[in-house]
Formats: sequence, structure tokens, C-alpha cells
Amino acid sequence: MSKLPRFGVWALVHGSRAALQDPAEPYDASWTRNKALVLEAERLGYDSVLVAQHTINPHDPSLDQLEAWTASAALAALTSRIEIIAAIKPYLYHPVVLAKMAQQIEHISGGRFAINLVNAWNRPELERAGIGFAEHDERYAYGREWISVVEALLRGEAVKHRGDNFRIDDYQLRPGDPFRARPRIYVGGESEPARSLVAAHGDVWFINGQPHDDVAGLIADVSARARPAGREALRFGLSAFVIARDTHDEAQAHLEHLFELAELDKPLRERQKANTDPHAVMHQTFARSARVGSNGGTAAGLVGDYDAVARRIVDFHRAGIELFMLQFQPFEADMASFAHEVMPRVRRLLDV
Repeated sequence: MSKLPRFGVWALVHGSRAALQDPAEPYDASWTRNKALVLEAERLGYDSVLVAQHTINPHDPSLDQLEAWTASAALAALTSRIEIIAAIKPYLYHPVVLAKMAQQIEHISGGRFAINLVNAWNRPELERAGIGFAEHDERYAYGREWISVVEALLRGEAVKHRGDNFRIDDYQLRPGDPFRARPRIYVGGESEPARSLVAAHGDVWFINGQPHDDVAGLIADVSARARPAGREALRFGLSAFVIARDTHDEAQAHLEHLFELAELDKPLRERQKANTDPHAVMHQTFARSARVGSNGGTAAGLVGDYDAVARRIVDFHRAGIELFMLQFQPFEADMASFAHEVMPRVRRLLDV
């Protein structure tokens, strides 16, 4: 693990992360906003951007939804330093097609592209398309076979594969990757099948926001699992919603304000809950505590004055978190203040 943590941001692919009806941050999931946000994140020194994949908005199908892979290709051409991580749900793309797309974005970006493998939780997205929504463990079995094909193709191998879901005969993609062996693979999910999959195929495990001791336990569990021969040690990322202010009271006041705004979205959240796979561990974890933000949100505890937030980040980093994938609201303003106020404090605490 590097001495310094890396910091990334979530692209606003389906609008605001904490509350959709915030007068200070009107709903906007447009390409125009996301392009500007990512370019500003790069300028501010952020290391990564995660572009989540949905084809229809998971909160309200009538709302806008940024498409992850076309947006990621465009971002690859527009940026020069930031890592671009595109989420992928295996049922939406055949592995041969997806591997070629990933390889192309790797070339466009100059070796800054990564895949985030997720196995889907939103039923309507797949059911309404006629794809079908398999049971939890079946989705992970499919995803494991899928990523084994994609990974081999990204390495430039000639793939012959006979599995439960795919039959591939001597398939090889060209040109190969001139920058490294293959793009980085992130894996999300905290169930037993997800942990097994990331140990076998992942480079970085994305953990949803939750308290420090819970995160440390997850890291210990997956770190102890066998890895394929020759593969580097697994690294870890954490999703978190940040509220950092001059004082603790100011941060708490903003948190309470976001809780009030989030109540306005309650009908949408209830609809989302009804559409969610009840076996998804992510949502079981979220139910343990009140929070705002997605993917664990404020459950990671990055709420407080600048010094307190910096100290908590250092604690997570020392427990094994390398990449912090962050959310804010208002996003652009708080993203900037985090870069100016919290990042330097983290560097000082780590004496770098």
C-alpha cells in the first residue's frame, strides 16, 4: 500500500447523492455537468472517478441517467491524469464485446482505465429489458465466469473457453495493451460469493461506507484468502459521503439539513427498496444505521471539522484503505473545499 491514500469522486450519473430535491443543488445528471465535474476534480488533484452503470435511473425512471461507457470513453479523451473507473454489470454485455470496449478506452486514456465489476441489485433494469434477474448467487457465478473471460482477453491471450454461460473459440483481441498487462479490475459487493470473486480476480475491493472496525474486519477476512499464483496483494477502496466544515457544529448542522431534504425523497426510496434484491448484503448493511448518501454514505463517519475528518481518513488508511471514493452535497463546492482543506491535513498527518 502506498504511503499516501488516493482520493476519487463519484460521477453524478443519476444526480445528487444525498437528496434529489436540494434547492442548493438542483437535479442534474447531464453529460455537461459530469464533464465539468470530472475536469475540475482532475485539476484539484483527485486521483480517480467512478462512473456507475445504470441504463435507467434507479430512483425514478422518469429522471435522467448518464450512460457509463460512452461517458467514460469521452472522459478518457478529455482528461490527462485522472483514473477513469467504469462500472459494468455482466448481464448487459457479452464478455468479448465488453473486453474490446475496455481495451479501446484503455488506449484512449493512455493507460488510465479500470473496470468496476458489480453484479446488479436493481430488478427493473434487467427485467424490463427482457434479460431477466437471476438469484443472487447465480448472478455471482455468472459474473465470475464472465470476468475470467474478460481478464484473459485484456491480457492479450487467445481464449478458448467452455463454461456454463459462454462458448468462446480461440478469440484474441488486438492491439494489446502497450501500457501494462491489463486495466485494473475493481470489484464491489460484500457477500460471500463477492469476497470469493474479488480474491480470485480483483485488484481492488470496493467496500461500502461503514464504521472503521467493520471495515477493518472485512479487510482482514479477504486479505486472508488465497490469491492466484503471481497476483499482487489485493488493495482496498472505501466509499464515503463527506461533510467537512470549519467546525463540528457546522458539519452536524449540514448533516441534519441533508437528512431533512432526504425525507422528501422517501417515496422514491421506498420504490427503490421494493426493486432491490433482498439478498444484496449492501442494502442489509445500510439498514444498520441512519445515513445520507449512497453506497454507505455517511456511515463511514467522515463528518466533522477538517481536522477530525482528516484523522478518520488516516485511521482508515492505516487499516488498509488505499482509495477513498467520495461523495459530497453540494458536490462541486464541497469537492473543492475537501481538496483545499482536508487533503493537505492528511498529508501532514502522514508526514508526507
